[in-house]
Amino acid sequence: MKLLKSGILFRKKVKMRCAMQKYDVGVIVGRFQVNALHQGHIDLINSVVDVSERVIVFLGVSPLKGTRGNPLDFRARKEMIQEAYPDLDALSIKDCSSDEVWSANLDEEIKALIGPSSTVALYGSRDAFIEHYVGNYPTVELRQEVYISGSEIRKQISHTTTPTRDFRAGAIWNSQNLYSNPILTVDIAIFDSPDRKSLLLGRKKGESLFRFIGGHVDNSETLEQAAVREVREETGIDVGGTSALNYLGSHVIEDWRYRGEKNNILTAFFSCTRVFGRPSPNDDIEQLRWFYYDKSLIGNIVTEHKELFKVLPERISLNEEGASHEN
Repeated sequence: MKLLKSGILFRKKVKMRCAMQKYDVGVIVGRFQVNALHQGHIDLINSVVDVSERVIVFLGVSPLKGTRGNPLDFRARKEMIQEAYPDLDALSIKDCSSDEVWSANLDEEIKALIGPSSTVALYGSRDAFIEHYVGNYPTVELRQEVYISGSEIRKQISHTTTPTRDFRAGAIWNSQNLYSNPILTVDIAIFDSPDRKSLLLGRKKGESLFRFIGGHVDNSETLEQAAVREVREETGIDVGGTSALNYLGSHVIEDWRYRGEKNNILTAFFSCTRVFGRPSPNDDIEQLRWFYYDKSLIGNIVTEHKELFKVLPERISLNEEGASHEN
């Protein structure tokens, strides 16, 4: 039955919780991002096998790989399913930003695999794909006797190590198949007054040289929010919030910890002026010190921040020039 809602074509979902109608082809759509099929998976597949002449499993494939939500590639999941169910077809279906496009793609894949007179139903459990599917085939929501979370299984696995060659090989495989992503950080040049005569720098434990205040960006915050947080956490002073920050550009940091690695540090560089508060070292900063700001200060700067210090005067000048043009 076709329903029209808000100008978008929707298809009525068929929910069967008791006696299940038999179809020629039963289609299961899922992610199966676990190390082994759990009882919920087994119950789902067995239920569909019981009422279908042929069963096809479509495995959702994310454009991301090696993430916490999508740790396994298509091939690994296909082999897992066909090890337990050799007669099942296991195919891939790519994720899309639009439910309509994804549903149309799935329908095309199914249509290419079945006969012209075959009856088809799509099966899923609670929290499955059904609410996102707006295609042409009926869907059947199956009752789960036991709810098992794949996310919880992955979390438990992440806390477990196994002293085997296969485990070590798996860890290496995962690390080699991750995308190369920059590690986002922020660094802040904090001045004591608008005339910028004094610059606040911090020294970490175990180091003899000083660095700009800064650190990593959390997933839930903007670069500006991260900068304000790092200043507060490492120095205890107030710089007037995100609106008081001056963005000076981005810079790749040559950090010794990432030598030979695919990833590198990309920092967003800011400047600001202390509003109030006395600097007090916190977090991983052992010492804070106000330095007279001139070129000779570079001898006190850690290697990875020397380039930031070199570009600081030019970046500030460009920032002020841009602000004056706006006014």
